[in-house]
Amino acid sequence: MARETFERQLKMILDQVLVLGSMVEQAVLDSLDALKRRDQAAARRIYEADLQINEKRYSIESGCITLIATQQPMARDVRFLAAILEIITELERIGDYAKGICKITQIISEEAIDPVLIDDLEQMATLGLDMLRRALDAFVAGDATIAREIPMEDSKVDQLYNQVYHKLMEQMTVDISTIDRANHIMWAAHNLERMSDRVTNICERIIYVATGEMKELDTT
Repeated sequence: MARETFERQLKMILDQVLVLGSMVEQAVLDSLDALKRRDQAAARRIYEADLQINEKRYSIESGCITLIATQQPMARDVRFLAAILEIITELERIGDYAKGICKITQIISEEAIDPVLIDDLEQMATLGLDMLRRALDAFVAGDATIAREIPMEDSKVDQLYNQVYHKLMEQMTVDISTIDRANHIMWAAHNLERMSDRVTNICERIIYVATGEMKELDTT
């Protein structure tokens, strides 16, 4: 009976992790849309809504700690709960990247952005969020094989990041008046590149739960 109670509570926590993942994903998508449209009002709303992501993360953390303190989890259960604590931290940080993109939107205001650069940023977000969704699915399924494969796609995000970097460098060379704007766009690209790195960290935790082995994954 105690085991059934534990598993039921653990399932509730896992469901909340997936809710947090959805909140973070939507924040990233909305932040890019606000940047694309230079919609400062939307950027401000998304920026302020980051508080809800933080609160969800702390609520899950509290649930995990309570479960560890009041139940008698087995070794694999402890690894699972420890992984959740790490994963929700990574998700909260991805939410911070979305918040950072909103701040960029507020800074650059009505300044024009090269549509090609926006397209590159959207591709980075699409790749990173797809990695994130599949990583969370792998966590639910306990699939270490998929968790090992996902980080290999980080190189595609890195390629887009480098592409944005070279385009911005070219623009700044041609017209030095674009330097400030280019730096801000580079900041947005950096946030999206870091998002895929956070997904790699999540994958490392999935493997830890499945195998008990903790090691850094090769993304090359």
